[in-house]
Amino acid sequence: MSLDLSAVRKQFPALDQPAIFFDNPGGTQIAKPSLARINSYLLECNANMGGAFKTSQQSDKVLRAAHSAMADFLNASSPDEIVFGLNMTTLTMHISRSLAHRLNPGDEIVVTRMDHDANISPWLLIAEDHGCNITWVDFDVEEYTLNIGDFEKALEAKPKIVAFGYASNATGTTNSVHKLTKMAKDAGALVYIDAVQYAPHGLIDVQAIECDFLVCSAYKFFGPHVGILYGRLELLEDLKAYKLRPASNNPPDKWMTGTQNHEGIAGVLGALEYFEWLAENYGEVQKTNHPDDNISDRRKNFAAAMKEIVEYELELSRALIEAISSVPGTHIHGLTDMDRLEERVPTVSFTLEGKHPRQIAEALGKEGIYVWDGNYYALAVTERLGLESSGGMLRIGAAHYNTLDEVGYFADKLNVIAGN
Repeated sequence: MSLDLSAVRKQFPALDQPAIFFDNPGGTQIAKPSLARINSYLLECNANMGGAFKTSQQSDKVLRAAHSAMADFLNASSPDEIVFGLNMTTLTMHISRSLAHRLNPGDEIVVTRMDHDANISPWLLIAEDHGCNITWVDFDVEEYTLNIGDFEKALEAKPKIVAFGYASNATGTTNSVHKLTKMAKDAGALVYIDAVQYAPHGLIDVQAIECDFLVCSAYKFFGPHVGILYGRLELLEDLKAYKLRPASNNPPDKWMTGTQNHEGIAGVLGALEYFEWLAENYGEVQKTNHPDDNISDRRKNFAAAMKEIVEYELELSRALIEAISSVPGTHIHGLTDMDRLEERVPTVSFTLEGKHPRQIAEALGKEGIYVWDGNYYALAVTERLGLESSGGMLRIGAAHYNTLDEVGYFADKLNVIAGN
């Protein structure tokens, strides 16, 4: 491992607390560069857009820089393909309502049982409103991978929209999004990908995937509570947006209804600058100019940072799986094959015989270990596993600022809770 965890952790002020943050799939801690951007925005250029005065012009510059940096982060072809919003769920509700204009009664929409409900319910709702059919794609309850046979069968009906996740926020499984997208596009469908859980853990390339839409959330990759949507420019231009009359008819502005969370968008820029900090200190960095410039080498720096994160998080995944598996009575609901760790993110959900997930979460919380219990809005997963009525699962989600010592401490406390 090349990451200096001591230096990395100093970039996250919240980690000074006497706590172990394994609640990362629900939201990571914020990095210093993101905090700095939020603070400087509010103090130096807190203004609305398009003004003829200095602070408004400075604000516009910061917001444009955030669009540019986010385009590099996702490898979008243009900053105009980046839409900021309240959160992934709201953005998906917004886009789904516009896509509904392309639907007719009897049209097919495909969703999966492995997804967060934010990539299921919006499609269920427009299907109900427009008389469309929903086809569910199942997952293998032994391997916790998407059932490709089910997916192929669902595409036979030539669906108009296919929605799936990049990584499951419940099981940790990553999907083969390049393969799934090609299959769906070959069937004539628009592809909508939820990458919220994947964004902190791996490099995303929307041009290589060739998806139509992809969404993520900055608070899952060390920034503030802001949602981000990538959409192919021709689609963002062509689709009807529900907006106010004076608002621009051009993307991305036509999709960013009302005054945005400007300081939050500035914070997104700072979160991306944190990845550049990682590259500069631990990766094969490409020298750049001013961070507000549209820098071609920035994408290479994001790749270098993610390479370091991926390598270290493989260790975290291995340690978490080994720690949980060593406790009698536990059952991990996710991939546990150590030769297939590349097929998951370091999010591990499990049940413990004789213990309610909430009971375990409360006991760990008293020991300063923060974890999630329940269904984490992945309702279709816990329903499919028959766990919804019994409290769902306990979820341990690591990020690259977590340490192996923290995993060891968690393992010790879990053993005590289990009565060992």
